[in-house]
Amino acid sequence: MKSVIRAACAAFLIAAPLTGCTSTGMSTHADATDTQTPFVYTRDGLVRHAPQSDHASLTGDSSNRLLELGKENFALQNYGLSEKYFRQAVEVRTDNASAWAGLAASYDQLGMFDKADRAYRALKDLKGEDARVLNNMGYSYLLRGDYKKARLYLNKAQNANPGLDHIQGNLHLLEKVAHT
Repeated sequence: MKSVIRAACAAFLIAAPLTGCTSTGMSTHADATDTQTPFVYTRDGLVRHAPQSDHASLTGDSSNRLLELGKENFALQNYGLSEKYFRQAVEVRTDNASAWAGLAASYDQLGMFDKADRAYRALKDLKGEDARVLNNMGYSYLLRGDYKKARLYLNKAQNANPGLDHIQGNLHLLEKVAHT
């Protein structure tokens, strides 16, 4: 029994520093899979919606529960745990675009940009030049301070879907931070 408690405490101590890291409360990652349910943090840090899968059904699929756990932890700004669950979801189901979007966004929030780039490549393989994918990639470069690439991807996203509010918000944020 003591070994179980020790293991749980050790797991908590390892996971605790990862949770809530690098959040500015202004993340505007958009869900790459559904135009009706954006995966977005507002400027006040509240999640409006979580990503939805673009698959007809994941019922009975363990990736569905892992995806839900990833979304729950991302909404709570537990990015270390959200990364874990989204990663497990894509391991179970590599064609789950929502899980890839969540994984990339989690890596962005953890500052693990090389891994975020790999997740975005996988997402682009599934979704192509989707405006939400391009928006999220632009936001990723914004987080890194690479304003030139951020502008490139956000402009591509705007061309793909000029009415997407998240793109406009990120372009505004880019102008604000790039000129300070």
